[in-house]
Amino acid sequence: MTDVLELQARSLLSAAAVRARAGDMLEIGLNGGLTHFTVDLDHMDAVAEAVLAVTRKAYPTLEIPFHARWRHFVLGGIDRWARLADAASWPDRAARARAEFDLAIVSVLLDAGAGAAWRYRDAVTGEGIGRSEGLAIASLDMFAKGLFSGDPRAPFRVDAGVLAKLPLAALTSAFQVTDANPLLGLEGRTDLLQRLGRLAAERADVFGLHDSPRPGGLFDYIAAQAKDGAIAAPAILSAVLNQLGPIWPSRLELSGIPLGDCWRHPALQTDDATTGLVPLHKLSQWLSYSLIEPLQRAGFDVTDIDGLTGLAEYRNGGLFVDHAVLRLRDPADAGRAHAVDSLLVVEWRALTVALLDRLAELVRAKLGRTPEWLPLASILEGGTWAAGRAIAFARRPDGSPPLKVISDGTVF
Repeated sequence: MTDVLELQARSLLSAAAVRARAGDMLEIGLNGGLTHFTVDLDHMDAVAEAVLAVTRKAYPTLEIPFHARWRHFVLGGIDRWARLADAASWPDRAARARAEFDLAIVSVLLDAGAGAAWRYRDAVTGEGIGRSEGLAIASLDMFAKGLFSGDPRAPFRVDAGVLAKLPLAALTSAFQVTDANPLLGLEGRTDLLQRLGRLAAERADVFGLHDSPRPGGLFDYIAAQAKDGAIAAPAILSAVLNQLGPIWPSRLELSGIPLGDCWRHPALQTDDATTGLVPLHKLSQWLSYSLIEPLQRAGFDVTDIDGLTGLAEYRNGGLFVDHAVLRLRDPADAGRAHAVDSLLVVEWRALTVALLDRLAELVRAKLGRTPEWLPLASILEGGTWAAGRAIAFARRPDGSPPLKVISDGTVF
């Protein structure tokens, strides 16, 4: 029985489960069965046009890269990580890939909503950068300076032992946090990195196959699964979810398996132990998208990129609320703050994932592109995230999302 329960639990640690259950949530919504939202697909064409407008502006040739952390390391047209990495001497491609896995994992885990007030003062330009881009440049600066390395001669690495003992004060200083420059969820982020360090140290069989234990050792673990030089993108997510799963703060578990970014909603009924459970895995998928390019640079062919799903985060979700595809049953909910495990937020996030799939079909149809030519990862980048931000700033002076979520720094 335990084996069956464990299999059912692990089935939720997949992109396929996210897509299937989000689709079920949308069907329930279209049939009027959700507690907090109604769904109006008549406005989807306007959303597709908004996405196309920002995409054409940012990428006039429609050569669109994947939505990944690497985009945020480009400032003023200069790719700061590429500049550092290209100038470094790597013994082989795998060494660079391990460093890039180290950087991506730490940077994504630090990227969970900064709040509207926080800014990072960039030493190069003197510019104050907020939100996700500010968090990215800050984390890159930490990495480049060797904050996470145990070897002063090799700054471009994240050592498990260093991470496990990372003091809150180090991140407070590195993020330039003061009473006048507050950053949401800093304690949660610090705890997450410390948990990652402890996990990597304990699991040398995963994170220390070709080096001392480090998050970047996950590269070797994933590379070992390649068949004829190819790795399917959902397999990257599976490795991230199954190997990094224990670092997440205690949330739902099933048969002793931590389910990560997975929440309860009574409308979603199944005939097994996973009934009522809605997996979303936003940060893990954002990380998986960000691990594709290091694998490609290391010589692997990453396939089935559309096997991953859209991201259940506030820019994509806000896009559908601000364009009235999703409408609150109680308009007063727009003025309230909602817990991340509330039915309202679970509905909003799951609907966002399912609607992104439908939106991708509309965008491709308008451009005459196939999923191979325009994967979901590129539509997100082009794309939905930017369009969600654009309409947020058009509607609200501070660009805040249309709904307020109380986050601990480890979800959004």
